[in-house]
Amino acid sequence: MTNKNTVLKNFRIIAFTEGVSYLVLLLVAMPLKYVLHIPEPVKYFGWLHGVLFVIYGLLLLQVFIVLKWSFVKTLVAFIVSFIPFGTFWLERKLKKEKEELEIK
Repeated sequence: MTNKNTVLKNFRIIAFTEGVSYLVLLLVAMPLKYVLHIPEPVKYFGWLHGVLFVIYGLLLLQVFIVLKWSFVKTLVAFIVSFIPFGTFWLERKLKKEKEELEIK
């Protein structure tokens, strides 16, 4: 596996993982805090999501540099990280792009 493939693979993995942590935070931890008055899940999943988001940002910067993504494509990848299910869309799109490149 080339360095570029490794960079893209790592970014896709963190995009998926960050997306899952965001959904757990929004759909599980926040309702527990505000409906059942159990704040601990927000504390722990918020911290986990924050760490994963920072890693996502760092790997996005690496993808921008190594794979020479355009500024617009990188900006879109950053913006979708704030939208629930956005990173899943991005990961699926990147997988499709990778498969198309392997066919050529």
